[in-house]
Amino acid sequence: MSGRRRAVGAGVVAAVLVGLAGCQPPDKGGASDGQGARSGAPAATSYLTGEPGAAGHVLAVKIDNVAAARPATGLDDAAVVYAIEVEGGLSRLMAVYDDRHLPGKVGPVRSARETDLQLLAQYDHPALAFSGAQSRLLPVLRASGDLTAVTGTRDFFRDSARRAPHNEYLHPAGPAAKGGTAKDIGLRFAAAVPPGGAAGTTASARMPSARFSFTYEGGRYRVSMDGRASPWSADNVIIQHVDVQESRYHSRTGFVPFTRTVGHGRAQILRDGRSYAATWDRPSPGAGTSYTLDGAPLPLRPGHTWIVLEP
Repeated sequence: MSGRRRAVGAGVVAAVLVGLAGCQPPDKGGASDGQGARSGAPAATSYLTGEPGAAGHVLAVKIDNVAAARPATGLDDAAVVYAIEVEGGLSRLMAVYDDRHLPGKVGPVRSARETDLQLLAQYDHPALAFSGAQSRLLPVLRASGDLTAVTGTRDFFRDSARRAPHNEYLHPAGPAAKGGTAKDIGLRFAAAVPPGGAAGTTASARMPSARFSFTYEGGRYRVSMDGRASPWSADNVIIQHVDVQESRYHSRTGFVPFTRTVGHGRAQILRDGRSYAATWDRPSPGAGTSYTLDGAPLPLRPGHTWIVLEP
């Protein structure tokens, strides 16, 4: 899929900015939950999806993504799904939910990584559910001021229909209640398709030992992993090019990746059958991630988003 940007006239950019002004998250000062509308103000929308209704408490769940663990459960209920590199160049997923839109169960759940700490710092103290971590990392997760670690509680259970270690699942309601309320993480949404970009119905992303592809059909992007179709789909796809270095929390089995999500770089954004060669920027761990095209915010389609952190 071509990443070439088309020239955007100043008048068109101005029109887009005017449209965006009406679709940004409302001011926090007028609502008890940070997203409710004041009298006479527009109705609240979710910071995570841009859909009507404020998002609630945030839960992130680490999900196994090797072939033996598929298909996962509950991904289409996630507001945002991140794909992250782990050992051996394989991928692991992090599904982010708000507690007003939860599936009955999520999984299979797997272990946390250092990447999760930095990635989730842009949220407001979310709950992170996982099935363990490296011995030195685990106390860091539990003591973190940026998230609430949830592991080893009664909310986790084994599914006898699956083989270990790919059979641990989570009832998400209890852990989600421990998460902070959703805040602005930098995503912008608008129903109108932005100008520019290039027409195209497929795109792909790669990690050393994992592949993702996205095909636009029926108004959504169908997700395939390692050449196999999955049950999952998304309204938007962001392929975010990132720096990957070795984690401080080592493993005897080899290189443990740490994906840096603070900084800036290139991103390919897919929505409504179009592809945009954009830029991402996140100046600090506590800041959200902005996505721009020619210096202007690039809005996503209201709905659910997959973000592939491609090395």
